[in-house]
Amino acid sequence: MQGRYFDIGVNLTHESFENDYKNVIKSAFENSVDRICLTGTSIEDSKKCIEITKKFHGNLISTVGIHPHYADNFDKSSRLMLKKLALNENVKAIGETGLDFNRNFSSKEKQIESFHAHIEIANDLDMPMFLHQRDAHKVFIKCINEIKIKPKAVVHCFTGDISELEEYLNMDLFIGVTGWLCDPVRGKDLEKAIVEIPLSKLMIETDSPYLLPKNLKVKGRRNEPKFLPEIFNKVVSLRSETSEEIQHQIYLNSLNFFNLNE
Repeated sequence: MQGRYFDIGVNLTHESFENDYKNVIKSAFENSVDRICLTGTSIEDSKKCIEITKKFHGNLISTVGIHPHYADNFDKSSRLMLKKLALNENVKAIGETGLDFNRNFSSKEKQIESFHAHIEIANDLDMPMFLHQRDAHKVFIKCINEIKIKPKAVVHCFTGDISELEEYLNMDLFIGVTGWLCDPVRGKDLEKAIVEIPLSKLMIETDSPYLLPKNLKVKGRRNEPKFLPEIFNKVVSLRSETSEEIQHQIYLNSLNFFNLNE
């Protein structure tokens, strides 16, 4: 598995990829990013993710879920549709789900209702969870304590401090790290936290098209899976293990998290 990368979170159905997503995936493969998980953020978006995965013969998988931004749209029919979509062979996790109290595009009450329902779906189907938390840490923890997550779960795009990290690790959650780590200003807390993450709990992601690593000098602001090695290199620069050890373990973590075979 030497020299290979797994991007656990890509928003490939974003409008910025509409005209060239196949080339984006091709470029990722050419840069040793050979496994990618597409993030489902709504019912329609999750359907699109599934259709895209079918075109890439096993290198792409997807999640199905309703992002907290869209939780106001969650209802009983949403729950039934998510369970149905989750049965597709290329769907390997439930989410993106969680809480976002930064923008509150959906009411806090509906976000919590949707999050609870996603946990129940994941528990029923014994599927991993892809979690989102922004400015809602205490309520996020409370929700998980109210309905225990039985399968594995990853806090994607972790940007918190060491105290938040410790709470997540105590709950046996995995940690997904993005290009936020490459931001010399916003990434300071994450730089300190990265060394405290057990290597067995660490995964990396671009969260494309968002969070382009600040150290990259490229046209525009669109992030792509091909830039995942930049995040990996930053991780390596901050940790004590060898580059080979980190790369091997992170890739293995990702395969195991999504219950994939090599």
